Amino acid sequence: MSGPATGTPHHIEIWVPDLHRAIHSWGWLLQHLGYTTFQSWPAGRSWRLGPTYIVVEQSPDLTAADHDRRRPGLNHLAFHVESTQLLDALTGQATQHGWTLLFPDRHPHAGGPDHYAAYLENTDGFEVELVAVPTQKRR
Repeated sequence: MSGPATGTPHHIEIWVPDLHRAIHSWGWLLQHLGYTTFQSWPAGRSWRLGPTYIVVEQSPDLTAADHDRRRPGLNHLAFHVESTQLLDALTGQATQHGWTLLFPDRHPHAGGPDHYAAYLENTDGFEVELVAVPTQKRR
């Protein structure tokens, strides 16, 4: 019986200032990326995909009320998306779930001409990058 590969994340825990906002934005995104609800408790929620789960938790130990991806610490999480079509659909729906498209003037190639991605930031300042491999090279 083999377990997860060495180096595969076991879990990622994100402390958030508002749990309900986090469930609204992170829950929507993670479920559309294939994660399913895993755990729920008064101060948190988690979603699982394979051996990895992602937690959002409103901890009483927070030392600041906001997240700034430009401060030391986590800048962003990047997720694979199976197709450019799914990436485009998620980008189109993101604003209804607390996300804003970053770099809209360069979307979907803000990472360069051969990088098809959406950079999203939620109300609490957390950034995700959704990355798709184009089904055929765009010209």
